[in-house]
Amino acid sequence: MFPEQRREKIIELLRENGSCRVQELKNIFQVSEPTIRQDLEAMEGAGLITRQHGGAFISNYSSFATGIQLERHNNMDLKALISAKAAEFVSSGDSIILDSGTTVTEMIKHLTNKKNLNIVTPAINITLALGKEPTNTILMTGGEFKAPTLSLTGEKSTAVFDDLYVEKLFLAAGGFSLEAGLTYPSFTDLSLKKAMINSAKTVYLLVDSSKLEKVLFASLGCLDKINYLITDSGITQDYIYRLAEKNIKAIVC
Repeated sequence: MFPEQRREKIIELLRENGSCRVQELKNIFQVSEPTIRQDLEAMEGAGLITRQHGGAFISNYSSFATGIQLERHNNMDLKALISAKAAEFVSSGDSIILDSGTTVTEMIKHLTNKKNLNIVTPAINITLALGKEPTNTILMTGGEFKAPTLSLTGEKSTAVFDDLYVEKLFLAAGGFSLEAGLTYPSFTDLSLKKAMINSAKTVYLLVDSSKLEKVLFASLGCLDKINYLITDSGITQDYIYRLAEKNIKAIVC
């Protein structure tokens, strides 16, 4: 892997987790500690990150929590379309799980007219937005706070899903592959994502077409657990057929 590619992956990790340790990055990328430190020095020089003893954090870390809003990523126009389509599958009175992340967060705009929702979510911003409706019941996960996604995660975040069963899960992913299944920039969220999937009758995966066949470091798999994949018109007809072979129905917006 070239240094530029590795540094791009490091940025993806920081946008997901907020901060990373040098030792963790060394193990992930299978390179020496001096190599990682050189990467971090170059990235800090470009104004992308701030180094600290033993690691680094993304430069605008504090702005997420202060503003209670997520960083706007690429393809926000497509994510808006996907979220609007996903919201069509939510009815008043439903029991749902809403994942964290920009695409699922966009669903908030289209759920304010729904009543009596039972919502489980790790996302603080989603809780604050949909908790304004007095007929909604919100159950948050516990765990470690991640500022970039305004969410709670880690092993302790899964406990809330013990003996919990809901009708629908609206799930995000960093990448999706017909071979690797669901993939993410880091291993932090894998246990939480798996717990959410196992607690839902129907799983809707919300990904824009740029994430199709994009494989990141941490693979969750769970291809057989996805019922619907909601995406944009960038998906090909051949890919839709291949999804159908895996018993996944594509919903194109």
